[in-house]
Amino acid sequence: MDKKLSKDAYGGVNGKDYVPYVSDGSKSGGNISVLIIGIILAVLFTASTAYSGMKSGLTVAAGIPGSIIGSAFIAVFAKHKGILAKNLVQGMSSGGESVASGVIFVLPAVLLIGFKVTFLEGFIVSAGGVLFGVGIAALVHNYLIVEEHGKLMYPESMAISETLVASEGAGESMKFMGIGFGIGGIITVITSSFLNVANNVISYVNETFYKWKFEIEVNPLLLGIGFIVGMEVSVAMFAGSILSNFGITPLIGYFAELGKQGANIWNNPDVAINSMQVKHIAGSYVKYMGAGMMLSGGLIGALKLIPTIISSIKETLNVKSSKSGESSSIESLILIGGIVVGFIGGFIVSRGNILMAITASILSLFLSLLFVIVAGRLTGTIGTSNLPVSGMTIASIVIVTLLFVIFGWKNTENNRSLLLFGTFIVTAIAMAGGYTQSQKVTFLIGGSKNEMQKYFTIAGIAGTAVVIGTILLLSNQLVMTGDNVAFALPQANLMATLTGGIMSGKLPWVMVIVGAVMGVVLFLLRLSVMTVAIGFYLPISTTSIILIGALVRYFVEKASKSEQEKDARVSNGISLSSGLVAGGSIIGLIGIILQVTGVIKGSGPRGFVASNGMAFILLIVLVLATILPILKAKYVEK
Repeated sequence: MDKKLSKDAYGGVNGKDYVPYVSDGSKSGGNISVLIIGIILAVLFTASTAYSGMKSGLTVAAGIPGSIIGSAFIAVFAKHKGILAKNLVQGMSSGGESVASGVIFVLPAVLLIGFKVTFLEGFIVSAGGVLFGVGIAALVHNYLIVEEHGKLMYPESMAISETLVASEGAGESMKFMGIGFGIGGIITVITSSFLNVANNVISYVNETFYKWKFEIEVNPLLLGIGFIVGMEVSVAMFAGSILSNFGITPLIGYFAELGKQGANIWNNPDVAINSMQVKHIAGSYVKYMGAGMMLSGGLIGALKLIPTIISSIKETLNVKSSKSGESSSIESLILIGGIVVGFIGGFIVSRGNILMAITASILSLFLSLLFVIVAGRLTGTIGTSNLPVSGMTIASIVIVTLLFVIFGWKNTENNRSLLLFGTFIVTAIAMAGGYTQSQKVTFLIGGSKNEMQKYFTIAGIAGTAVVIGTILLLSNQLVMTGDNVAFALPQANLMATLTGGIMSGKLPWVMVIVGAVMGVVLFLLRLSVMTVAIGFYLPISTTSIILIGALVRYFVEKASKSEQEKDARVSNGISLSSGLVAGGSIIGLIGIILQVTGVIKGSGPRGFVASNGMAFILLIVLVLATILPILKAKYVEK
């Protein structure tokens, strides 16, 4: 075998003629040890993604960190299986991350509208989405993976494949992930997510004349996300927060103070308009402008997908029925299972409304079919990290909401059912992206398509149980209101606001329309509407620390003396940042479990450790602890 992928992996040959990295011997990389390792990593990445995604509105793809961690475990427990086993493990890691990325987008909205969801309901609809998403994506495997080889580049699949092949670098990457996990874990333990003995929020709020708020949450997982996504995304998000906190909020505050006595906030009659604080302006007005901006961004994204939808369906219908060397009844079983489980879930969540169960299930399956194919194709162009799941989900939710309105299903309990149908759709879309990305890696490395399909599906089902359990465990914290909200839930809040407002007609439509118009302006300026909108919606404490993470990466790049040194440092920085995300989210989740069960009790920090000064110290420690290991590492010019 060569020590690197051949140039043909990037195109230049017909997909049927491509010779994979492992071109001789068995294609199987699986056994019981590999399966157990994969399930463990799938569970960890599911929990981590659920926690960090609900907190920040952003998720981190698990393919590369999964391949790094998986390589270490395979080297210890299944060394003889080699790179094919590593491929299966990274695929399972991606499967867990994908299901969490989808479910947290919609399902928490059920809690936000005041209802509970049972584990069975959440599991059935999400598992149906997993099976249907994988089943439909498997039908177009030959077209997306083989026939389009070299045309659809699958950028993240190429990066994962190179990581798997470059096994000699796994030790260095694991070291930096370990450092990041330790940093993230230690800071998380002493702050509010765990022991709560030190303040980690730098906060300044002005309630007079020019009303504004600026905060930085010293959170290692958010800083890690900022390093990974880079300056462009981080600056766009922070720009949205600046507009929200230093533009719109003071403007509303100025006019509100001119209001007469007796005028109250539209959704809070206990607070007079002319005595609103920053938190009231944000929660009752700016929030809905942010929702309108995200709605605008999602619908614009969906409209931009129309050419891709048409071409994807056309190419899929024209694709030859020939298989890519493997065929198995597992494909049919998974797809049929997705359809059957989808209908069962539809009947359960409809609570006896047979017409709703049938019509909404059929529409959900159709929309999922449409966008699963689109997601598979788009993954080949931009990867899963940039997959516009938001636009596809918003478009689907709006269509299903209109169905409910037409049939007169407009009370809040019907909204609950609607959101559960939406959970099926978004899960199918998210799984399709992760699945096609993992199958492209399998194609390049030379593994078994059917084996990856089975292992990926198992990871998705295991991840479904974990993400539903995590949401239910955190349910009390997810619906908290006020200044100290633990989880921002921007997408789920949008789903709750959008569906509830359309069905009840009680949205502050002026605010929503203003936000939508702002989204159109951003689009005309060729800016990323959804990224700015999420920043507008999220607390500035979140976007500011994400920006600091991006600035750390910028500093590391500028401090490098050569392009090769810069690439090496950024690679190690991404590994360290992945550790920050994993450490911050997993340790944070453990801390919340201990708090909920009463194992950890405390009154919170007092004195200096509760001040902004303490938070500044933690911020300096976090930044230095992130930068110094990256800069101190030795880099050998080749």
